[in-house]
Amino acid sequence: MIRHRSRGELPPLVALLMKPLPHWPLELALTRLVRQFVQRRPDLIARLGATAQVPIAVSPSDLPVAFVVRLGGRQSRIDVVNRDRIEGAAARIEGPLLILLGLFDGSYDGDAAFFARDITIEGQTEHVLALRNTLEEADLTPAEFVGLNGPVAEIVNRRTAQALDLARRLVGAPAVEQRSRAGAVR
Repeated sequence: MIRHRSRGELPPLVALLMKPLPHWPLELALTRLVRQFVQRRPDLIARLGATAQVPIAVSPSDLPVAFVVRLGGRQSRIDVVNRDRIEGAAARIEGPLLILLGLFDGSYDGDAAFFARDITIEGQTEHVLALRNTLEEADLTPAEFVGLNGPVAEIVNRRTAQALDLARRLVGAPAVEQRSRAGAVR
């Protein structure tokens, strides 16, 4: 069966090149980042409430892997698993990687992406909604997620936004609303 690419998906070559790579280096790096972030922003975990203990799968439709996110304070972790072997997740959000990243950084509106069928949500959707609301309120930047601030953070945020914008245009992803840190559309 031939699978047609959805708008915004990375070329199949990316998934092909990624398939033989071991998961553990990415898993270790992401787990370390998320643990450091949770220590810097315990307010976000408190806002999530019980959802912080619920594993949620983030499944890029254009990659051979999925990320099972568990946000439990010092035990927070991200497991990198084969897309077709996701186990134990209470909910799953799926869509092209660049759109999922846009949900994380606020470039895309989750409701609009859902109703445009750019993403799908399965399982206990209330946990995905709680995570989305928390991320939206936090108005995170890439630099903040990795613990940068000051002029370096501004450069990292600007360059990351430019790179993601270029990648999205190259793969035909939906147009992005530009938002300021305060959330207003620019």
